[in-house]
Amino acid sequence: SETVKSLGVTLDRYLSFDQHVNSVCKACYFHIRALRHVRESLPDEVAKKVACSIVTSRLDYCNALYHNMSGANFAKLQLVQNTLARVVVRKRKYDHISPSLRELHWLPVKHRSTFKIATLTHKLLQHHQPAYLYDLIQPYVPSRQLRSSDKGLLRVNRVNKTTSSAAFRHSSPEIWNSLPQDIRDISSLTLFRRKLKTHLFAVALDT
Repeated sequence: SETVKSLGVTLDRYLSFDQHVNSVCKACYFHIRALRHVRESLPDEVAKKVACSIVTSRLDYCNALYHNMSGANFAKLQLVQNTLARVVVRKRKYDHISPSLRELHWLPVKHRSTFKIATLTHKLLQHHQPAYLYDLIQPYVPSRQLRSSDKGLLRVNRVNKTTSSAAFRHSSPEIWNSLPQDIRDISSLTLFRRKLKTHLFAVALDT
């Protein structure tokens, strides 16, 4: 078989997620068209909740697997989110989308994947659970005393293939180490998520 479906995710031999992304986009556009038909009858807050429940939930499902996915696939998913945002805030097709995403407090799709992995890593470091994931990450311990020794970094394993770089043992340390130290040092999950989202919004606007 060219592909196999597991827990709602379509996997191919190269782990490119091409077919899975196409399937997600098709389902999302179906629901966006349905939402567009009734949008004028819905209050703004209700429209936002409906959009999150029937479309954004599909974009977020298992999105931790998307780390280092191709830019073309991220672009397809981002186009879905942009279309959804325009329906919710009643913008025209060619209106600039970044202000709408900020108004809705929606991170772009690629950064939502980063947010998911970083949040999961924070939970692992605070509670050491679930053990099968915690065992995949290791603190960074340099061979000699360096200034980076006490910065709460994780060891990043070297990989030779693009598919290997999507593994949690690699994506988790890579994303965690890329965060500012003041965010990594936060112990409260609520505060961590708030600061992380603000940071990723800033990164998204810069790119």
